[in-house]
Amino acid sequence: QVQLVESGGGLVQAGGSLRLSCTAAGRTFTRFRMGWFRQGPGKEREFVAAISWTSGATYYADSVKGRFTISRDNAKNTVYLQMDSLKPEDTAVYYCAVDLDPGPNYSSRWQYDYWGQGTQVTVSS
Repeated sequence: QVQLVESGGGLVQAGGSLRLSCTAAGRTFTRFRMGWFRQGPGKEREFVAAISWTSGATYYADSVKGRFTISRDNAKNTVYLQMDSLKPEDTAVYYCAVDLDPGPNYSSRWQYDYWGQGTQVTVSS
C-alpha cells in the first residue's frame, strides 16, 4: 500500500502563487513516476504535471506550461507543484498520484496506481 498526503491548497487572487506538496509513505519502490491532476467543478479529472523519480524528467499540460513547476525531494519522498501566475480557470481540487510502472502515457489518469485525498485550490478574479 502507498499513502499520499497533499497539502498547500487555499484561496489566492488571480496572478498569485501557491505551492502544493505531496508526501508518499508505505511500501518502498525504486522506479516510479509522480503526477498531479486536477478536477474542476463539473469537469473531468485532467493531467497537470508529472515527474520521473529517478531521472527527474518532467512533463506538463499545455495549459500550465511556463506557469507551474513540478519538482521532487528524494530524501523526503515529497513532490511539489509550484503554481505561479494563477488564473481563475486553475480553480480545482488538485490530486497527486503515483505510477508504479511508468510507461509512455504519463498523462492518463488510468496509468496511476494510488491517489491522494485532494486539496482545494481556489483562484479569485
